[in-house]
Amino acid sequence: MFFSFSVPVPPSQGKITFKKRKEAVYVNYEYDRVYKPDKKYTIAKRTTIGKLVKEKDRSIMYPNPNFYKFFPDAEFPDIDTFDRSSCLRAGAYILIEKIMKDYGIPGMISKYIGPDYGLFLDLMTYSLIEENNAGQYYPDYAYNHPLFTRDMHIYSDTAVSEFINSITVDQSVRFLNEWNENRDHREKIYISYDSTNKICQAGDIELAESGHSKTGIDKPVINYSIAYDSENNEPLFYEDYCGSIVDVSQLQYMLERAKGYGYKKIGFILDRGYFSEGNIHYMDNNGYDFIIMMKGMKKLAAKTILDIAGEFEKNRKNRIDEFHVSGITVKKRLFQSDKEERYFHIYYSDHKAASERDELEKNINKQAKYLKKMEGSKEQIPDSFKRYFDLVYWNEGEKDQTFQLAIERTDVTSTETKLCGYFIIITSKKMTAKEALLLYKSRDASEKLFRGDKSYLGNKALRVYSEESAEAKIFIEFVALIIRNRIYRKMKEYMLENDVKRNYLDVPAALKELEKIEMIRYSDRVYRLSHAVTATQKTILKAFGLDEKYIKTRAKELSIQLESLEKKDGKKNNHN
Repeated sequence: MFFSFSVPVPPSQGKITFKKRKEAVYVNYEYDRVYKPDKKYTIAKRTTIGKLVKEKDRSIMYPNPNFYKFFPDAEFPDIDTFDRSSCLRAGAYILIEKIMKDYGIPGMISKYIGPDYGLFLDLMTYSLIEENNAGQYYPDYAYNHPLFTRDMHIYSDTAVSEFINSITVDQSVRFLNEWNENRDHREKIYISYDSTNKICQAGDIELAESGHSKTGIDKPVINYSIAYDSENNEPLFYEDYCGSIVDVSQLQYMLERAKGYGYKKIGFILDRGYFSEGNIHYMDNNGYDFIIMMKGMKKLAAKTILDIAGEFEKNRKNRIDEFHVSGITVKKRLFQSDKEERYFHIYYSDHKAASERDELEKNINKQAKYLKKMEGSKEQIPDSFKRYFDLVYWNEGEKDQTFQLAIERTDVTSTETKLCGYFIIITSKKMTAKEALLLYKSRDASEKLFRGDKSYLGNKALRVYSEESAEAKIFIEFVALIIRNRIYRKMKEYMLENDVKRNYLDVPAALKELEKIEMIRYSDRVYRLSHAVTATQKTILKAFGLDEKYIKTRAKELSIQLESLEKKDGKKNNHN
C-alpha cells in the first residue's frame, strides 16, 4: 500500500536504490548488511519504502508504511492514509476465486495454514495476476485489488516476509497428501515428469549448490520438478532438491514418492534427460510403463533409423496428420540386459529434416572456416572439432607442434545428414506410433507449466534468505500453477470445441483483459462496476461457464463487503 501524499526521497547516500517495474519506479532502502563467513560474501537486506511520483524525478515519492518504520521522524500528514484505492481491479480475482472454490483449495489451505490462509491465497493470486513473486511489490497489488485476507487487510512487505518464513515444510506436505488423495487412483494415468532449476540470488540455503543451470548463469541453483497427470491435466506434486543432483539420479526417488501417494496404475512420460539403463530397469521392476524420447544421435538410435529409413516416409498409411510426420513401429531390445523387447516408434518430418540439415551444414561450414584460418598456428585446436574433422599437425605429439590442415570426416557428416528429420520415442507398452506420439506430446502441458512458472509467475529466481522461505515460495507457486494450468486447459478446450483461435485466449492475455473489469468507489463511498462486461471478456468467461450475470452478482457481494469494512473502519477511527 502506498499513501496518496508525497514526501522527499530520503538523502541516505549509498542506501537508496531505484528499481523500475512496469509503469512504476520503486524506491528501495538498504536497512542492513549481513556477512556470511561460510559463504564469504555480504548480503544486502533491502525493502521498498515508496515509489516515485514521476519516473525521471528522483526527489519526490509516495511513501508506504515501511518509510515511517525506518524514518520515524519524518512528518506524517494528518489525513486518512490507510484507505484502499478508489478503483479495484476485480475481474481476474473473481475468476481465480471461482477456480479455487471448484478445487476446494481455500478449505485445504485454511486447514493447514491456519487463520492467515487468506494471505497465502492473496500471494498466490498476486503471482498469477502480476507475474511476479517479489514480496516488496505485494502491498501495491493489494491496494488495487479485492483480497482474501480477513477484512481485506493490506499487509506490508515486512509482514509478508514474516508470513512466508512462518510456513513450514509440514504444512506443504500435508497439503500435497490431501491433494493427491483427492485425485482418481482407479484409472490408468500417465504422469509427465520434468524438472528445471532456479537461480538462488541470495541467502543461506542448503539446497542451493553449483549445478547445471539451464539459464547458463553461473550462480547457485535449486532443482525443482513437477509430476503432472497428462490424462486429467493437473499438476500432482513437486520436489525441490540440491542443485548438484542430476535429473537421472533423482527419478528413482520420484517413483517411490508416486507409490507413496497411492498411484499404482501409472506410466511415466519422460524427457530424454532421464534416459539411463538403471532408470529403465527400475521402472520395469516396479511395474511402471514408460514413454521416453531417445536422443537421435545415439549409436542405437542411429542404427535403428538407418535400418528402416526409406521404407515408410512416403507411405500415406504411415502419415500422422495431427503432427505432420510419418511414423512406424518396430520391436527390439533397448539394452542387452533387457528381459523384454521394447517398442521403438520412428518418426520422420520433412520440415524437421530441412531445418536440421541447414543447421548441421552451417555448423560444419563454420568449423571448416575457423580451421582454415588456424592453419600454420601453434595453438591446440579444441577436441570438439574432432567430431567432424581429422586434424593434421606437423611434429604431432611434440611440444612445438603446428596445426597443418583439417580433413572433413565425410563418413560422419554423411551419416548425420541422413539422420536429419528423424526422432524416436520408446515405449514399454504396445501401442501404435500415433498413440505414442499423442501421449508424448501431452507432456507439452508440463513444459508450459515450467515456462509459465519462470516467465509468467516471476520465478526465474528465488529472492529469499532462508531454507524456510525457499520452501514456502515453491509451495505457493505450486498452488498458483494448479490454478494457472486450469485456466490454460479450459481456454484451450474452448478453442478446440468452437474451432476458434484468439490471441486473448491464453493465460497472460486473458488475465490482463479481465483486470479491466473494475469497481469504482463513487462519492457515496459505494463500489460499483465501472462499465458493462465487454464482448472479449464475455468470451473469456464463457470458457469457464461464467457470464456477465455472475460477474455482476459477485461484484455486488464484494461491494457490500467493502461497504461494511469501510463502516467498521470508520467506527474504529471515531472510537480512537
